[in-house]
Amino acid sequence: MSTEKTALNWIDVNAPVLTGLSDTIWSYAEPSLREWRSASATADLLRSYGFAIEWGTAGFPAAFVATHGGHGPVLGFNVEYDALPGLSQHAGVPYHDPIGYAGDPLYGPAYGPGHGCGHNALAAASAGAAIAAAVALGDRATVKVFASTGEEQLVGKAYAVRDGAYDGLDVFLDWHPAPVTATGWDVTSALISGTFTFLGSAGHGSDPLGTRSGLDGALLLTTMIEHLRAANVSPSGRVSYTLSGGGAPNVTPDVQTVWVYVREATHERARTLYDKVVECAGAAATAGRTRLEHRLVTAIRQGLGNRAGAELLHHTMSELGPARFTDSDHEFALRLQAAIGRPRIGLAAGIAPLTPPPETDLGGPSSDTSEVGWQAPHLSLVAPVVPLGVPLHSWAATASTGTNIAHQGLLAAARYLAAGAVALVEQPETLAAIRDEFDAREPWHSLLPADATPPRYPPPPEFLKETGQEFTLPALPFPVSAEPLGKI
Repeated sequence: MSTEKTALNWIDVNAPVLTGLSDTIWSYAEPSLREWRSASATADLLRSYGFAIEWGTAGFPAAFVATHGGHGPVLGFNVEYDALPGLSQHAGVPYHDPIGYAGDPLYGPAYGPGHGCGHNALAAASAGAAIAAAVALGDRATVKVFASTGEEQLVGKAYAVRDGAYDGLDVFLDWHPAPVTATGWDVTSALISGTFTFLGSAGHGSDPLGTRSGLDGALLLTTMIEHLRAANVSPSGRVSYTLSGGGAPNVTPDVQTVWVYVREATHERARTLYDKVVECAGAAATAGRTRLEHRLVTAIRQGLGNRAGAELLHHTMSELGPARFTDSDHEFALRLQAAIGRPRIGLAAGIAPLTPPPETDLGGPSSDTSEVGWQAPHLSLVAPVVPLGVPLHSWAATASTGTNIAHQGLLAAARYLAAGAVALVEQPETLAAIRDEFDAREPWHSLLPADATPPRYPPPPEFLKETGQEFTLPALPFPVSAEPLGKI
């Protein structure tokens, strides 16, 4: 049996194990930076096949690096397992039917988290591809699995790369859930994320004189952001935000926070746009007579494409063929598309042609995998876990990522990645060409200040005991208003 067939055979035989891991992570639906059970389940599978687990990458308790072997090219695989807030949904139900809820049911209702981006499938497929490659290649390669926390907040890899966790890789193999099967050398957008907390002074809602509303500052900032869009944001730029703080109308809200994402085609342009937001926040605090606390959460560069790597993956994907769906899968897809008002066109068939990136960058998604792509060639593909027209980051996506559609998509992705890994070892000239293209990049430096501290949550004691970790860092401090009370 050839090396590639050995890898593919392992995936076929262990398909129930991989789909079971995906369903388990889907059921946990753990939000960013708190993926305790999802991390443990993934590590357990890798450990059972001889991978050595090193927990706590860059100080993140739910992140780990799993290593198999110690010779030959160093092949990295990407694992993510965080869910998204507000996307709770029963699997296989083609109408909005949340499983869990959050917040105050009367004054602040919200939905619980859900896997609306398919990271449950991502984790299972990447872990399975890494095991299959390790089984097939033996001591001809070193296989590393980088299980990252908080990708949806784009923090885990940014800090891990800064701290050297990805040093020494020859190539980084990755995939992401999507509605289609494709690869290419497109790039992702650079991103900077920060929080702006406006601190005022509380008082009775019936007597506003003498109080200072944090909400005033927050609303002034969001208003100015909307005006920025008119003349200060390029076609590739994006500014998105959420506002939080809660409270009650009869208490002047003295603490309110705006969380902002700024995206642009390059990190230089992202910084320019982010600096405008920072200036607006300062002006909002002054106008609202509040005190501003600004925290940089993360900063990542734009992605780097690799044409030679995309050509290798596309050839491999074309030989193996697309995911195989059942009639029931197609029927569910049609019902789900009808429920969200999208064309009833079912599931993607075939593999998209390999095409160059568009000449004009009009912006798009971001991922902290882009930071890894500046340390080693980043070979990435997408495989279908949702029907055509179903947007990721929606309840409709969550409904699909817990079904056989996601199972077939993740198994296809695992085959592509495992076969690609084998080809990189058995075709050293191809790996050399991929490396030559990567080496032409500009020098890299972290966009994070050296003293930037990542957001981290204390794990449950049982998780620390199970993983042999200690967590001695203090919790992030809550802001405290020092504004004087009394009428002014």
